[in-house]
Amino acid sequence: MHKIYRITLDDALPVLAAARRKAEEIGVKQTICVVDESGQVIALHRLPGARLTGVDISIAKAFTAAGHERATHLFNEPPNGPALPGNEAFGISHMLPGKFAIFVGGFPIEHDGQIVGAVGVSGGNGEQDKAVGAAALAAFAEHVAANPPA
Repeated sequence: MHKIYRITLDDALPVLAAARRKAEEIGVKQTICVVDESGQVIALHRLPGARLTGVDISIAKAFTAAGHERATHLFNEPPNGPALPGNEAFGISHMLPGKFAIFVGGFPIEHDGQIVGAVGVSGGNGEQDKAVGAAALAAFAEHVAANPPA
């Protein structure tokens, strides 16, 4: 048996707040989703004016990052991205239609070597989504440092 850490709403709220600050700083209307380690939604925030489609997209990005324990853009990063044509996971996004995202914007959240959740960011270009995701992950690390798990 082993100890399992799980992100909570109290952990997710500072992640959402930091992601929102970064999105507003760079002028992008984003939707941000935080899921637990099993890919279930803990919190979601659609900034005013963000696209309606961003809700489902951010959920899919977070679900994928949690379930596959990797940032979603790594699936298509040349030359060895597993979802690229000819590579071992080509077509994987068709396995769970509407739930599996293999493009930039999903980032696993780790603590003590475990995936405890993930954040999905939708609404900007790849660099913007990465910047908002990085702010979210940094906020989680700061939150855990200030509030260590029992």
